[in-house]
Amino acid sequence: MADSGAAVERSEAGVPELVVVCGPPGVGKTTVSEGIVDRIDGELLRTDVVRNDVAPDPEYTPEERERVYDELFARGRERIRRGESVVFDGTFQHSELRQRARALAAELGAEFRSVKVECAEPVVRERIRAREGGESDADVEVHELIREGFDPLDGDHVTVDNSESRAHTERQIDRHF
Repeated sequence: MADSGAAVERSEAGVPELVVVCGPPGVGKTTVSEGIVDRIDGELLRTDVVRNDVAPDPEYTPEERERVYDELFARGRERIRRGESVVFDGTFQHSELRQRARALAAELGAEFRSVKVECAEPVVRERIRAREGGESDADVEVHELIREGFDPLDGDHVTVDNSESRAHTERQIDRHF
């Protein structure tokens, strides 16, 4: 069920959090993830960065995607075991990946939270065209393919609309974190 807009209580002291920030390329997942990391004093783990580590010349095959997510989860597991909170930043297009993250949190006694980032299509297109030098190399075509094949979120989650100013996005993050 989607969040109704009410503030979410902060995690109990000492209990690490695992937050999955998902959505198609170009919607602003990293902007939202960085804001959440600041608020929960966690560590950001991005699939774009992990992909560069495990596949320096990416081909975006299903096998490569599996290796990237396996490594993301391994890094997250290590940090949560140390008592650290973690924010996973990736498309998490398929519900089974989000379920896997929920199961990891439950296994390790971490609080699980899910955030879907949305953004108006004209804004996404403009932002993707303006990208330079970042870890993500997804273009508008990749955005459209992932958006069209994005499995609906099930369970509790919040939605952040990143279509407007950064200040508007930050206020939404403040409400939930």
